[in-house]
Parts: sequence; C-alpha cells; structure tokens
Amino acid sequence: MQKNFKPHPNSFKNTFCVFNEVLSNEIEGLKKQFESKAGSTYYYTEAGMYRVSNHWGRLANSKWRLVAMEPETPSKTKIGFAAWNEFYPDNAEEKLYYIEADFIKNAVTYQHKKNPDYDQKAILRTSFETTKRIKQIRNLQQLTSWAKHFDYDDIDDLRKQIITELIYTEKTLDEIKREI
Repeated sequence: MQKNFKPHPNSFKNTFCVFNEVLSNEIEGLKKQFESKAGSTYYYTEAGMYRVSNHWGRLANSKWRLVAMEPETPSKTKIGFAAWNEFYPDNAEEKLYYIEADFIKNAVTYQHKKNPDYDQKAILRTSFETTKRIKQIRNLQQLTSWAKHFDYDDIDDLRKQIITELIYTEKTLDEIKREI
C-alpha cells in the first residue's frame, strides 16, 4: 500500500518545472491526492509528483511544461512526472531563464538557470525578456520575409547565426541584423 506523502500546499507557488511524459502504468495503484478546479489530478510520491492534465504551460502562478514522449501519445490528456528537486523558484524580477534552440527540430524553449544542464554560456534573462526573445526566434524560424534584405546562400545557416546571437549575447535583433 502507498504511504500517504503530501507536500506543503504552498510548495508549488511561483515555481518553474519541466515534467516528462510517462505512461499510465506509472500511476497504477497510486492514490489521487488532489484534483484542481480545472480537472488536473495529482499523485504525490517520495520521489516526486505525477500530474494528469490536458493543459500545460502557465498555471496560476507557476510555469509547468511537459516534454512529450516520442512518438507522441495520441491522448490529449497527458501524464507527467517531475522529481521534487526539479521545481525551481520563479519570479518576474530576477534573471532566471536561458533559451535553448533545437535547430534540427526547428524549436525553441527556455530553461531555468538551476537546470543541471545549464552550461553558463547562454545569457540569463527575466521571464519577460525571455518571452520577447523566444517570439523573435520563432518568427525567424517560421517566416522567410525577414531574409529578403540579406545576401545569403542558405537561409538555415543565416537563421542559425542570428538565433545563436540572440541566445548568447545581449545584442538586439536589429543590432545583429546590421552586423551581418
């Protein structure tokens, strides 16, 4: 029988966390310990938290993201797991976030500076600054109209050059474009 483990109710306020999708067999036999007004259910264990939900991202005063399995499961409702040490503090004032770009998948995301994978090279930014840069990067990834002002052989190389500068420098997008 599962030991009833319950974290302090305020321990998730103002947190950032990346959950990894798991299969339903992971929560078999676990007791549901909380259900939100929005219908998400929570299972707490000594190791961490399982969350079953059809919505991820900004949640009240926290930022919780789900990394989906590959290939992605067909259900809209996903089960995510995060260890207790993967919940990091979040606020609007501090420079807590850095940006990661996946040039193969043509994707961009942000991570917390307490992530053990942080290489100390990407510039740390506030959540507002991070959101602004991510929007610029997504426009560079998804659109081509911006490239008409450049003389280039390969738009993917040009994208990578500009996006890398946006991640690893404090230069504005306009400054980067002028230097190219």
